[in-house]
Amino acid sequence: MTKTLNLLIALLAAIAFGACQQQAEKLTPQEAKEIAKEAYIYGFPMVMNYKALDAYTLNKKSPEYKGAFNQMACDARVFTPEDKAVVTPNSDTPYCMFWCNISTEPAVISVPDIDSDRYYSFQLIDLYTHNFAYLGTLTTGNKAGKYLIVPSTWKGETPEGISAVIPCESKLFFTVVRTQLMNENDIDNVRAIQNTYQLQTLSEFIGESTNSIPSISNFPTWIEGEQLTVNAFKYLDFMLDLTDPVDKEKELLERFKKIGLGTENSFDTTQFSPEILQAMKEGISEGLVEIKAFIKQNGSDPLASAKIFGTREFLTQSAQENYNLEDLYLPRAVAAQTGLYGNSGFEATYPTYRVDAEGQPLNASKNKYSVTFKEGELPPVKAFWSLTIYDGLTQLLVDNPLNRYLLNSSMQNDFIYGEDGSLTLYIQKDSPGKELEANWLPAPNGPFYCVLRLYGPTPEALEGIWINPPMVSNY
Repeated sequence: MTKTLNLLIALLAAIAFGACQQQAEKLTPQEAKEIAKEAYIYGFPMVMNYKALDAYTLNKKSPEYKGAFNQMACDARVFTPEDKAVVTPNSDTPYCMFWCNISTEPAVISVPDIDSDRYYSFQLIDLYTHNFAYLGTLTTGNKAGKYLIVPSTWKGETPEGISAVIPCESKLFFTVVRTQLMNENDIDNVRAIQNTYQLQTLSEFIGESTNSIPSISNFPTWIEGEQLTVNAFKYLDFMLDLTDPVDKEKELLERFKKIGLGTENSFDTTQFSPEILQAMKEGISEGLVEIKAFIKQNGSDPLASAKIFGTREFLTQSAQENYNLEDLYLPRAVAAQTGLYGNSGFEATYPTYRVDAEGQPLNASKNKYSVTFKEGELPPVKAFWSLTIYDGLTQLLVDNPLNRYLLNSSMQNDFIYGEDGSLTLYIQKDSPGKELEANWLPAPNGPFYCVLRLYGPTPEALEGIWINPPMVSNY
């Protein structure tokens, strides 16, 4: 019986392999190249998302490991120059993060009442890297709530006490939680708030015991560098099995099957002839070139981040209106390349200073700089704003005697204002004098850049009516 079963398995495997070879033989090199380019641009965000999934949840030896699926990891501190794992870090809002698996059952996120003057947000990101939902100050408000996150195909009953049901297009999703730190003495308050955030399975929420185990297995081992090669497709192929395709993309996904993506079998380069495999590699190279060309062409747009992060619906509309593109895939890939997990524009925008008003690179070893906001022209926000400085060489926060890495709107009562009501911030390596030190953002003795973060930007900021003032070199 065992021998017969083994023969049957071998026969089925041979038939499957023969079918793959037959399908591969129908491909021309030109078609393989075109599909590979298309699939690479489509799937690049999913591949980079898998890299983060591996670092945060799958690989326990990773220095960035946060915890297993469905476990919230909170860090009640802000980044300092000692934090070197993430470049251009946010030092305004201590984080909680978690990867959630809803393949077996939905999840419930519960948040408490939060003071009306404190910003917080839960940014929910699906496997495509769409910001498919937000919970928090700017969306659901600061009142307590319980939110049920379900697969888009879910047909279950909503239990009592749920504030809203939020569908997700994938069986896994990532969440970044930000809680505003008001000042350096506020960290214990933030920690207390983080401890009240709650993540449960639906069974846990309704008080039923469950022995359900997430059904996903055989996660491929991440190998750094493969995201730039044809092996990127093995991660994309795995991720495609964890999504619920929208109708508009089903024809495209059928096309991807011609190069072994989204089939019943795992992606395997050995099923292709050398000519087809080389053509696929060329398609991937062209996809990378197209992503980089888009960045070069649109990188100077101060509102770029508000155009390339968001829901599927928003990104589709933005691609058409802002870039004259029929679909969202290229801007979405650019977003993953330039700033994975960036906020949607309505939640936050990031005007960045890399050159001065004369177009010269910023360098505090040669110059002193200042940014002046006229009276009534501070960054227009519904929540808060901050200006953070980074070392131009390391892209990390700048070590300084004040342990000050940013200036923000929580400090407005401490700032020194001009007689005309204007606010001038001083960005330089040496103190501007004790009387102006409240307005001083210490710079490194060399190149640097600054990011102005607007949390809850108003329409004036989103539409470019308000533009951040230039950074002026003072000698």
